[in-house]
Amino acid sequence: MSRIDPAPTTPASNDPRLGAWRAFLLAHARLSRRLDEELRAEHGLTLPEYDALLQIAQAPDRRLRMSQLADLVVLSRSGVTRLIDRLVADGLVERSQCLSDARGAEAALTPAGLDRMRRAATTHLRGIEAYFLSVVPERDLADLERTLRFIADRAGPGWPMPDHCAVDDAPTDASLLGSASGDERPRMPITAS
Repeated sequence: MSRIDPAPTTPASNDPRLGAWRAFLLAHARLSRRLDEELRAEHGLTLPEYDALLQIAQAPDRRLRMSQLADLVVLSRSGVTRLIDRLVADGLVERSQCLSDARGAEAALTPAGLDRMRRAATTHLRGIEAYFLSVVPERDLADLERTLRFIADRAGPGWPMPDHCAVDDAPTDASLLGSASGDERPRMPITAS
């Protein structure tokens, strides 16, 4: 009876499985660093702060449970708490109790937070275009997005819909960079009295 050698614990440097992985890690690190540098220089926001503002802005009623926000911005719950503390101190976000579950806390975008996010969006989108979209052929974008979503789903929780606490039938503004009607006023967050 012959003995089968177990797989080596250290992959060879030319292992084809590592090339795409290393390229992904390098691209993600460099792109994140570049986008962060530009947001800091032009708007005084870090990339995680901008991302949190964007996630809250896209949620119904511009409110999002803290636990859901932690999942969406890929931070630990304590990490998102510290991030929200900074945004609250800057007047960009308000913390409130969940209206439907008193045990939950949520973050609500303030008018100043919406304005800051909208101004920073120009810088963020310009960076995405320059460093990401410009090197991916348009015909490949749908395949790339589908593949990355599949990888994200396989690695953990999928792309969850926001779990919000606000009144379900409250109106939302789909246009984060301005409305078609010209009404630039943000909807005020609902707060418990």
